[in-house]
Amino acid sequence: MDVSQTANTEELRTCLHIRLFNPQQVIRSLYHCLPLDRRHVHPAEDPLRFGRDAQACTFALADPRVSRKQLSLQAFRTSRSSELLFVVQNLSRTGRLSVNGAELLYLERAELPDKALLRFGQYELVIWQQPGDAGDSFEVEFEVARGSPCQEMGQGVPCRTPVMDSGLLVSQCPVSIDHSQGPLEMDERISLP
Repeated sequence: MDVSQTANTEELRTCLHIRLFNPQQVIRSLYHCLPLDRRHVHPAEDPLRFGRDAQACTFALADPRVSRKQLSLQAFRTSRSSELLFVVQNLSRTGRLSVNGAELLYLERAELPDKALLRFGQYELVIWQQPGDAGDSFEVEFEVARGSPCQEMGQGVPCRTPVMDSGLLVSQCPVSIDHSQGPLEMDERISLP
């Protein structure tokens, strides 16, 4: 008998790769409840919930500033494709969630592109999909980023409040700056009182 007829074929699962960053991650143990650097299999019909409540969420973040239920990721398929796609939903009544710079309010959803930057509080999550053909489950793999991942996402996604060469935040600058003129060049001076 031919080996190809007897061998079981294993379906490759879609994998959501999630790279996490928080500026406090070096001094605080924020991710100790997450299965870091190993794949976790999850049923496709169940949403992935993130928040600080380990009872109500699939994955908990050990941070009192995170909402009890912060966000969810839900898998779905369309009638035109067998690939799993994902939507993200903001579950926080008070916290803001942005997906590639677009803000989602409480219970609003957005379809995740192949690669997305999610931001809430001081957290930045880059999520990208590795396609697979299994439709009943998918995998999630977490890793911790060493630095802010928003730079890799391109110019359409603002990262942080800009800081001028003076060391002051632009919002703290006592001199009004007309941003419509474009950025200041090295030879331009701002007089600070």
